[in-house]
Amino acid sequence: MRSPSILSRRVFLERAAAAGSALVASSALPFAGAIAEVSRQKVNIVNTRGMATITVQELMRRRRHLDELGIEPNILYVIDASRLMGSLLSGESDICMFSGIGSVLTAIERGARLKIVAGSLIKPEHAIYTKRPEVRSVKDLEGRTLGSGSMGALLHTMWVAILRKYGVDERKVKFANIGSTSDVFRAVAAGVVDAGISEIDVYDQQAKFGVHVVKEGDLWKELPEFTFQGAYASDKAIKEKRGAIVRTLAAYARLYRFLSSPQSKDEFVAAQLAVSARPDAGSAAWQWQFFQEQQIYAADLILSEERVRYMQELNISVGVQKRLVPYADVTDMSLARDAMKLVG
Repeated sequence: MRSPSILSRRVFLERAAAAGSALVASSALPFAGAIAEVSRQKVNIVNTRGMATITVQELMRRRRHLDELGIEPNILYVIDASRLMGSLLSGESDICMFSGIGSVLTAIERGARLKIVAGSLIKPEHAIYTKRPEVRSVKDLEGRTLGSGSMGALLHTMWVAILRKYGVDERKVKFANIGSTSDVFRAVAAGVVDAGISEIDVYDQQAKFGVHVVKEGDLWKELPEFTFQGAYASDKAIKEKRGAIVRTLAAYARLYRFLSSPQSKDEFVAAQLAVSARPDAGSAAWQWQFFQEQQIYAADLILSEERVRYMQELNISVGVQKRLVPYADVTDMSLARDAMKLVG
């Protein structure tokens, strides 16, 4: 979908501010009453693409939580974090719901007027895959070529964290900037790189693709403190569209709660089959079970100060961030707390 023109967007933002004020005034009302008092509002949501993201977005479309909360979403996907932040800072998009927060923290330290407003996937849903039979552990990766993203990007910092945990100097490996996690997995399966970090949508199909996961490769277990994704918005959008952003967050909180419940299996599987390039009901069911066991979605929306500090310290150690920025300067969790009042 196309975003509104610049002229129509100004008018839209003026009206949005008024609607947001109405929501704040009515936020103490019971759930149904509060929504009835607020007119429908368009919200432009931008995300980076990944199987978990597009599956959850399809599930959201089917369950209509955004619609129930008076939000008309316009979903945009971009290929990297820099374009994502550019879309937010330009006003083209209002909020990002799913993207790695490491690069956002770096941008904020450098002066970008952004705030992290919620958690989304609070642990990695990734594993380390390899096609090399002799590579069985993280230690075996020393001297190897590893599929990654750009320096300081999500995949790169995840690599640094796991390598350091098992005593491998990251200067003794070669990082190949392949791109997205799906691109990395294709490079691993083709033997272009020795190992790569990718999502769990292929975890149960290792034999099919001729790969295996290294012994310490389950990153949700190995790096539980590594926050995979969060939600963030520009300071301008928070000021002008606060009410709509709060309702958007509330809709996702409702979805995360549903996804974390035993009742969600059939709908999750159907959603993934609808968006997957290689639909496999058994694989989708395995992923649903993974989400049930690991509970990696932030059902309460809050991203803790400890998690934000960990990611900043990792950025600093990699050299993409110079100083630790106070939690209050990089986050605004008041929107998440207001959203949870609407969830009930």
